Amino acid sequence: MQQANSKRQTAVSARMFLLLALVACILAACGQAAAPPAIPGAPSGPVAFMIFGDAAEKAAYEELVAAFEERHPSIDVTLTHIPGQSDYRKRLGVDFAAGTPADVVLLNYRRYAAFAAKGALEPLGPYLERSELISEADFYPETIAPFYWQGRLMCIPQNLSSLVVYYNRDLFRAAGLADPDPNWTWEDFLRTAQALTRDTDGDGEIDQYGLGSEVSIFRVAPFIWQNGGELVDDPLMPTRLTLDAPETRAALQWFVDLQVRHRVVPDAVAESAEDSESRFLNGRLGMFLNSRRGVPTYRTIEAFDWDVAPLPQGKQRAGILHADAYCMPASAANKDAIWRFIEFANSPDGQHIIAASGRTVPSLRAVAESPTFLDPGQKPANSRAFLDVITHIRGVPIMKTWVDIEELSADELARAYYGQAELDEVIRTAIERSQPFFAP
Repeated sequence: MQQANSKRQTAVSARMFLLLALVACILAACGQAAAPPAIPGAPSGPVAFMIFGDAAEKAAYEELVAAFEERHPSIDVTLTHIPGQSDYRKRLGVDFAAGTPADVVLLNYRRYAAFAAKGALEPLGPYLERSELISEADFYPETIAPFYWQGRLMCIPQNLSSLVVYYNRDLFRAAGLADPDPNWTWEDFLRTAQALTRDTDGDGEIDQYGLGSEVSIFRVAPFIWQNGGELVDDPLMPTRLTLDAPETRAALQWFVDLQVRHRVVPDAVAESAEDSESRFLNGRLGMFLNSRRGVPTYRTIEAFDWDVAPLPQGKQRAGILHADAYCMPASAANKDAIWRFIEFANSPDGQHIIAASGRTVPSLRAVAESPTFLDPGQKPANSRAFLDVITHIRGVPIMKTWVDIEELSADELARAYYGQAELDEVIRTAIERSQPFFAP
């Protein structure tokens, strides 16, 4: 009897073992990784996401999409990558005009107003207010504020940056120069650029320039503010450019003199032959003005050491905001799923992924202050320079026509910068040409 009971127990145990094994096999898809189950009632469906950037940025966005889809298996994100910013902007304009934009797009704060003014963007403030993952208080206010249009938060900022000085440390050492002091002045900056400008082979032609920069009102704006000047008569309700104001004109003259008088930057012929960023990458430029966007590319440099320094100081501290945001077109159909992706992308998990590429200064305070961004083992070593200026950062006016004003002003400023026209003529022409774009 006892032996029979033992056999029955053994049989039951065996059946239980087989049953448990079968359940385990089903749960594990018999040796294959099981996808997380869909949450009942959760958003689902496709989301189209369009971005721009170099290979390192593309890889980071692919990682972002993969991480999101792992958490939200019912949402399928399709990534479209446009390498160049100019091509990306053209594609955006065409897609919005055709009524077929991607569900999630990246827009700069200087450019989104043209779309918002046409009602082409879905306001994201109400979505953010309901979010249990992120809140407006998590972000630097300096990067949130510019994305308010007529009292509504239109897009969620992914990043904020400022203009900094990238510099070739090897060329600094060869010229007997110390790393830039955090409190250096315009005069210190000019002397440094002069020391780095050299005819290295003695043929009478400059082979190594001290400085390179884009020539635009956007580049010179922080120097105008540092000198106590303004770009426009009223930053909130502008009616005209004020490039003719004494403080503004003086800053413009200082910027123009870097080329026409001091010759520490390439002239028009030299810049056309090889642009300043290429010169920096090739080790023939001492300093280059740029935002954080260049870091993934500069991390590929192996021939020399480099770092970043804050802008030199004028009468007062000032930096200029660079910021892109995730925006949702108003025409998008799958808004709940789209928001879920934007929400994740701007959560700490999402921002850590993109920040690791080097491209962004995270808009979330917690991520910007984390080792992901301030990693001393990754260049630039002085990433703190991007954060130290945040309290002094300013943005250009938020206007649907601001891009047009910037572009025509850049054309005019270049004429003075390259010695093709007098500064006062350029200022007068820029003000006259831009005035129609200030019309209500």
